Amino acid sequence: MKRLLALFLLGIVINACDDGDLEVENIDFTEVTATICTSKDVVYKIKDSEMLLIEIPASTFANDQTPEGTPISIPITSSVKVKYRQYNGSITADNICPTIPNANPSLQEEWNATAGTIQITTTAIKSTNQTTGATRITGYRHYIVFKNITFEKPDGVQTYETYVFGNYNTTVSALPLNFGEEAQKSTCDTRVFNISGSELLTFNTSNYASLFENVVTTTPRTALINSSNTLSYNIYNNVVNNAFLCTNPLPTTPVLLEEWNAVDGVENVSGIIEITTNDDGLGGVGFRHTIRLKKVTLKKGNSDFYLGDDYLLGSFIVAQ
Repeated sequence: MKRLLALFLLGIVINACDDGDLEVENIDFTEVTATICTSKDVVYKIKDSEMLLIEIPASTFANDQTPEGTPISIPITSSVKVKYRQYNGSITADNICPTIPNANPSLQEEWNATAGTIQITTTAIKSTNQTTGATRITGYRHYIVFKNITFEKPDGVQTYETYVFGNYNTTVSALPLNFGEEAQKSTCDTRVFNISGSELLTFNTSNYASLFENVVTTTPRTALINSSNTLSYNIYNNVVNNAFLCTNPLPTTPVLLEEWNAVDGVENVSGIIEITTNDDGLGGVGFRHTIRLKKVTLKKGNSDFYLGDDYLLGSFIVAQ
């Protein structure tokens, strides 16, 4: 009787183990830094003998912030892939990045994602000048999460409602902002600009006559950045000058690479233009106008940087 009972219980255990449920295997790359191959569009993480990778166009990781609460969503398809791999020894980038990856150590197991969505939230990485308060964008942080991802494994499937891949960081070239102290007045309109090779910082105002009156100031004249007083920072692929800027229509070369526009100011708080005028020892033959930018933020797309608490646009002389 006891023998029959034991066989009965053993049968229950076997059936319970064969009911189609799979043991959940946890893959954890939380503490691992993500890297991209230089020769192919693969972002990957390596932990000893394990690898988690995403085959995805590099252009997906745009150098611009995503709107708050609105990540980029990309479905997993035959051309956008997520894979988990287990090898029989420690691995390196040589096991994924070359056109013909190293065969050793050998691949023991591979999971392929068959469904799900890749969500990417991008934020700017900034450095801060502790003296001026100025910020500069040095790169972008792309926070990657898999939503409702299903892996096909050798012994079945495994699904994660939310799986955090983590951060993948990209770097950008620092904006030069390499301007000297001398600005110039456009010869064809009321723009005032500072040029440094292929860089252009432009102040354009509909109030030129009053802001740049040829009268020595005792206190600065001020204007708020808005639709009547605009400030832009442009970078071209070659040098620019007054003749180029005054040609209408604007020539197709040099090519505009980047354009940043100042955010509208707030009275007595930010986005303030200050202009001082003096005779600069010119003996009554002219006046020097100096433009300073107070607490100005420049924006392109969804990204921005702070020019600084007090930034010199430059000064120029107007003959009397």
